[in-house]
Amino acid sequence: MHIPVLLKEVIDYLDPKANKNFIDCTLGEGGHALAILEKNGPKGKVLGIERDSEIFKNTKYNPSTSSGLSRAESRDKILNTRYKNRLITVCDNFVNLKKIVNEQKFNEVSGILFDLGLSSWHLQECGRGFSFSKDEPLNMRLDGQQFKNELTAYQIVNCWSEEEIERTLRQYGGEKFAKRIAERICLARKAKPIESTKQLAEIVKKAVPPNYEKGRINPATRTFLALRIVVNQELENLEETLPQTLDVLEKNGKVLVISFNSLEDRLVKNFFRTKEKQGLIKILTKKPVVAGGKELEENPRSRSASLRAAKKL
Repeated sequence: MHIPVLLKEVIDYLDPKANKNFIDCTLGEGGHALAILEKNGPKGKVLGIERDSEIFKNTKYNPSTSSGLSRAESRDKILNTRYKNRLITVCDNFVNLKKIVNEQKFNEVSGILFDLGLSSWHLQECGRGFSFSKDEPLNMRLDGQQFKNELTAYQIVNCWSEEEIERTLRQYGGEKFAKRIAERICLARKAKPIESTKQLAEIVKKAVPPNYEKGRINPATRTFLALRIVVNQELENLEETLPQTLDVLEKNGKVLVISFNSLEDRLVKNFFRTKEKQGLIKILTKKPVVAGGKELEENPRSRSASLRAAKKL
C-alpha cells in the first residue's frame, strides 16, 4: 500500500476547514486528497490532478483508512458514496493548473498541495524503468505515453552525445562522476543498445569507484534521478506552475510543496523568498519540514522528503 509522506504535517499546515476547497496537484494514489476530504466536509471539495493516465485509471480507494489507497475498491465507489460530488479528478499535467481550474470552475481555493515524489506504484509496478532494482525498459515517462516524439531515458543514453549526457548527469543529478559515467555509457552502446535498467545500472556501477558514496546509496541513484527529471521536464514544469498558484489561491490560501531532491527544494525556496519580498506571501516554514523518526521507520521513502509552505497575503 502507498503511504503518503508527511501526511500529518500536510494536514497541520493546510488546516482544512469545513466547506473549503483544495487542490492536490499530484493526486497519485490519493492519500493526501482523501485525508483532506475527511476534514473539509460536508461541502468542501478537492480537485485532484494526476499526470499519469495509468495510475489515474487504476487508483483504488479503501474508505476504512486515510493512510492510503487499497486496490480492493474502485474510485467509482468513493465518488458515489462517502465523497460523492466532493472529489473532482482530472488527468492532466499540473503545469496547466490555471486552465484546469477555469475549465472545472473550481473557485475559492483555500490550499494547493504538490507531492513531487514518485509513488510506490511507479517504483514497484508500472514497469517503466524508474527503479534500478528491477530489470525494466528505459522509459521513465511519468505520463505513461509511448508516442514516438516523446523523449525517453532510452533515447538519452543511446542517442545523446557524450557531452550532453555528462551535462545532464552533473546538472540534474549532482553526479560528480558524470564524465566517467557518460564515457562508459557511450562505450557500451557501441556494442549494443542500452535497453534496460539493469544494463544501465551495471554500466554506472563499473564507472564509479568501489566505495561510491561510502555505500549510502546505490551508485545508479543520481543517474536515474537526472534522467527522470529531464525526461519529464520536472523542474521546468514546477517553475512554470508555482506562479499560477498565487493566481488561483484566495487570500490567506496556502501552497505546500513536498520535494525529494535539492533542485526542487531550491526552486521552491527561491520562489517563496522572492514572493515574500514582494509582499505577496508569508513563508510558514523557515526551514524545510522533514519526517520524524516514527515515519522514517514506517516509510523509508520519506527520508528525502522536504515540505515547504507559504500563505498568500
